[in-house]
Amino acid sequence: MVLITAAVALGVVSINAFWRPARNVITIVHEAGHALIALLVGRRLMGIRLHSDTSGVTLSRGKPEGPGMVCTALAGYIAPSLLGMAFAALLAGDKVSVVLMICGALLFGVLIMVRNLYGVVSLVASGIVLFLVSWYAPDQVQVAFGYLIAWFLLFGGLRPIAELQSKRRRGRARDSDADQLARLTGAPGFFWVGVFALVDLGSLVLACGWLLL
Repeated sequence: MVLITAAVALGVVSINAFWRPARNVITIVHEAGHALIALLVGRRLMGIRLHSDTSGVTLSRGKPEGPGMVCTALAGYIAPSLLGMAFAALLAGDKVSVVLMICGALLFGVLIMVRNLYGVVSLVASGIVLFLVSWYAPDQVQVAFGYLIAWFLLFGGLRPIAELQSKRRRGRARDSDADQLARLTGAPGFFWVGVFALVDLGSLVLACGWLLL
């Protein structure tokens, strides 16, 4: 079951026809990462927007520079993989119910802050799927669903980084998180893309140890 869910998740991430709609889930977690860190560093969260092209934006008020802003900008691209790693640790301890509850809390938290119709529809659709699995599916299906979520976050956290660097090479991502971090810190955008990739790859390696062993 663990290997099958890994293969399914990898297939969803690899095949464009499946990746395009599924990427909305990665965007939700990405923006949730920005929002959570913004709140933790004392910024005022203004709202979240999720778009039909699977992009998103999180708006917050506070100092336009400094460690708080750096942490907020850094959080997005590493949030899916870190959450996937946390889910892997929980699943290794047979705590699938906790994984499903965290998913529900995340969706509800983003729903409160979302500020556009497409975002509401995406979150409600995701919530319905989660509700049906949590309340009506047999235990074995819930466990498989938990593993599928963890694998999808781990694999799905990596592909947007490759897409980001591809857009940056073509000059189409001047306001990306990596470029914002470059302006905030002086380190080049490519350095921050590398940081995203290292964190996400490290999360995948650690999670594989927990999920496969």
